[in-house]
Amino acid sequence: MKRIPYGMALAALLLAMSGCAGAADQTPAPQPQAQQEASPTEEQANDVVANEEETNTMKMSIDGTDVTVEWEDNQAVADLRALVADAPLTVNLSMYGGFEQVGSLGKTLTANDVQTTTAAGDIVLYSGNQIVVFYGSNSWAYTRLGHITSQTADGMASLLGNGDVSITIASGSED
Repeated sequence: MKRIPYGMALAALLLAMSGCAGAADQTPAPQPQAQQEASPTEEQANDVVANEEETNTMKMSIDGTDVTVEWEDNQAVADLRALVADAPLTVNLSMYGGFEQVGSLGKTLTANDVQTTTAAGDIVLYSGNQIVVFYGSNSWAYTRLGHITSQTADGMASLLGNGDVSITIASGSED
């Protein structure tokens, strides 16, 4: 009986156990194919945007005049949205300083005040429970709520600069 050196026997055993008989037999194992997620159609994407706008939009009017507001994406606006979810909120505003109208919300919202220079049309939260709508400019620490985009500075002065007004904020889902 012929003796096989120990090292060669061990190598043959390992090769046999690995299932590799030779170089010709070493084909790469098939790799799983990555599944691609289906892209939403343009119509589906538009539906998502419309649904987000419907749930994230609030309507605002100043003494019965509807205005378009670009609302901020922050906790104070989320709090305000929750406040008007079931019923519109009307706030009586009073002129202050010749550049703004201020009124109590009756509730405290989450404030994140930062030094801000406002412009006509800006809507801010002051002291956590006061809503301020500007027809001029001021620099102070406020939490931004939004900006009225449907009025010029002159239009804001006409709406707010002639005496106390009331604003109504309602959920965007109401018609």
